[in-house]
Amino acid sequence: MRVLLLLLSSLFLLQEPATRPGYDDTPVLPGQKWRVHDRNRPYPPVVRPGAQSNQAPSDAVVLFDGSNLDAWTTPEGQAPTWQIIDGVTQVAGSASIQTKAQFGDCQLHVEWATPPQRKGRSQGMGNSGVYVMGLYEIQVLDTWNNTSYADGTAAALYGQYPPLVNACRPSGEWQSYDILFRRARFDANGNKLESARMTVFHNGVLVHWNRALLGPTVHRTLPPKDPAIPAGPLLLQNHGDPVRYRNLWIRDLESTE
Repeated sequence: MRVLLLLLSSLFLLQEPATRPGYDDTPVLPGQKWRVHDRNRPYPPVVRPGAQSNQAPSDAVVLFDGSNLDAWTTPEGQAPTWQIIDGVTQVAGSASIQTKAQFGDCQLHVEWATPPQRKGRSQGMGNSGVYVMGLYEIQVLDTWNNTSYADGTAAALYGQYPPLVNACRPSGEWQSYDILFRRARFDANGNKLESARMTVFHNGVLVHWNRALLGPTVHRTLPPKDPAIPAGPLLLQNHGDPVRYRNLWIRDLESTE
């Protein structure tokens, strides 16, 4: 019965009203083909949000739900060797993992935790990273009472921009990144028109706001030029520390323009 009610409610939300409210005598909006309050403008598609804010909405691609790593491979095309224990995957072996699918503009949700046992210091303490398109790293690091160079701390756009604030939780606790990414734009000849941009929330706290990236992530040098590609994999870095991940999902925003 509950399933039937949900189905009926979804169908109701998608129905066009017999007479659509709006106007057909108002000015045309600049840069658009629609009038102000245009009665013929299409309604947005219905997307059901997750029951909780961190759960995947209905149009998301679930990359890891705790059951398997079927959506993932290594950069060399091998099966992942990362462990899965109690719905959590943990860095293991020597290889990073990346999605088989590729994404450009996207909304991304990632939950991660560094080891509860505090060992090492600076970059040697719970180090990993989330690479959007396999190119642009949001640093994963235990930055709870652990100092490192500013553009290498947790939630930094590694080697380019520190986060606006340090929103890191204590060692071993679960943390979240919510990322909005817009890829670089190029003309037909491969000339860059716009830089890639990123907005990042760390544990619900805004730490990067529409930040223009300088180029792909590198270590100890200036970023190279962006490659003129429309998409790439999401990569989770293996830096040798047993960092854990769970509840990864992504929404493809390529068709929103």
